[in-house]
Amino acid sequence: MKYISFAIPCYNSQDYMAHAIESILPGGEDVEIIIVNDGSSDDTSKIGHEYAEKYPGIVKVIDKENGGHGDAVNCGLANATGKYFKVVDSDDWVKEESLHRILQVLRNFEEEGTEVDMFIANYVYEKVGVENKKCIHYRNVLPQDEIFHWSDIGHFHLDQYILMHSVIYRTELLLLCQLTLPKHTFYVDNIYVYYPLPHVRKLYYMDEDFYRYYIGREDQSVNEKVMIKRLDQQIFVTKKMIDMYHMKEITNKKLKKYMINYLAIMMTVSSILCIRSKEKENLDKKKELWIYLRKKDAGTYVKIRYGILGQTMNLPGRSGRKISSLAYMVARRLIGFQ
Repeated sequence: MKYISFAIPCYNSQDYMAHAIESILPGGEDVEIIIVNDGSSDDTSKIGHEYAEKYPGIVKVIDKENGGHGDAVNCGLANATGKYFKVVDSDDWVKEESLHRILQVLRNFEEEGTEVDMFIANYVYEKVGVENKKCIHYRNVLPQDEIFHWSDIGHFHLDQYILMHSVIYRTELLLLCQLTLPKHTFYVDNIYVYYPLPHVRKLYYMDEDFYRYYIGREDQSVNEKVMIKRLDQQIFVTKKMIDMYHMKEITNKKLKKYMINYLAIMMTVSSILCIRSKEKENLDKKKELWIYLRKKDAGTYVKIRYGILGQTMNLPGRSGRKISSLAYMVARRLIGFQ
């Protein structure tokens, strides 16, 4: 039995994909590694097939036309045979000791005849040139080493939200809720994490520094200059998330609060990128985005717009935008991002 299917979306990843693959291989026959070659023009496919030939029971390669990161995740999910599903970006990796401990918990679940919808572990910012790596954990928010529900969660800090790096979903859950990520779009990892949330009933958290999130390439999608260039895609993803649910439909109060706060972060990121671009056209896009939220869900708009983040991002005039930008820069340093 395959306990976890690891999908590795690869686009021209020849220089670093081996590290990601090698970090998962110690899982042996309990794991499945799906290398999705998303129309690469380098040796990505060749390297992938070499691993598949060497580890035929563990590694498989899917060569497809370029469709972007989200489409590669869709492809990995469609071909997954494991009980659980995890995305590992081709320039990231996982910690071997944590992998073994997580697999043991999943084996225990299987022996006990139980399962969870979402399995959560920590992730570490592997930022180039930084000696003390920042770890995002959930010790103060989530019960440890036990199955729990949304009603049991605590208060998430700004830098603690559950991202693609920290989550392992039950494969069948993703298929049943018909998760499909947009093609040729960046930042869809937010959709990946956000959309299934109301379908999740049982959760489990291990205080393991499992996922290693590499930060350092200039062309990385989370580089601020790159994000400003792709502002329209950031706004597109934010609108897609606004469209997914009317918050009145979410009956669990703690889950609703978490989802509203997640949307607030997305609105903040989109807004600050508009501000930091210093282009009138983008300031107009920022205004339009807030109007979009108000029209779609007035109650959620009020909560976000008049919360701390919403007020900070909507201070009037040039001086207000400077304060917003300064607050954003301070937050980035505190979080350790970029």
